[in-house]
Amino acid sequence: MTRTTRLVPLGLAVTLLLSACSGGDGTPAATSDSGVPLVAEGKLTVCTNPPYEPFEFTDDSGEIVGLDIDIVAEIATDLGVEPEIKVAQFEGIQSGADLETGNCDLVASAITITEERAARIDFSEPYFDADQGLLLPAAAGVEPMDEAEALASLEGSTIGVQQETTGAAWATENGLTTIEFEDLGLQVQALENGQVNAIINDVAVLGPFVEDGYTFGATFTTGEQYGFGVKKGNTALLDAVNGTLERIQGDGTYDAIYTERIGDIPTAD
Repeated sequence: MTRTTRLVPLGLAVTLLLSACSGGDGTPAATSDSGVPLVAEGKLTVCTNPPYEPFEFTDDSGEIVGLDIDIVAEIATDLGVEPEIKVAQFEGIQSGADLETGNCDLVASAITITEERAARIDFSEPYFDADQGLLLPAAAGVEPMDEAEALASLEGSTIGVQQETTGAAWATENGLTTIEFEDLGLQVQALENGQVNAIINDVAVLGPFVEDGYTFGATFTTGEQYGFGVKKGNTALLDAVNGTLERIQGDGTYDAIYTERIGDIPTAD
């Protein structure tokens, strides 16, 4: 997809916190102006797991930014509160543990909607279509392959995947030999130092590495979609999130954010 509108700076600062907030029993401690229960007064507390550019990553000033964070800022604005961003392990995000313990109100970390996760998290409407992609060393120098060619080329190779992700599950289901890493940055580091022969992750996050000289090998079409997550049964916040998604997709804000953060996704077509 190619988008042409440009992003107007959102102007909402987010604060990076590494420690958990109060409310360990998962009980909201406050509400927004709109009456939505929140774990902290005047804040929408969000758990995310960078680095996962362009969805959540640290910019040169040390601030967590990205497409997910831009949308979170829009949700917070509609609630009349400020966004507060907390770094958390992806396992606690996708399992619903951070929501159940009151560590955050919302999880926003390029989370693929699956039946297993939906049993533990209430997902918003999808906001991003995502397939899996193959990243190879810069020296590979190959042209992008179709899915069958790519899978055949990986026979006998070791593939780096991110733990607890659909990419890891897809690689295993397709008989690939894998090594799991905690985050995308460690995956790429392993590719750089030769620990793995290739990595598989969501195709949209591979673009910056292709620009840095790595080789894009293939797109694996999976039909995956991302959603934001709230604690099971938190219908007030879920309705608010879906309301914001509907607004920004209708007024052009989403297209502007997409263009600024994504641009053209690398493709094997």
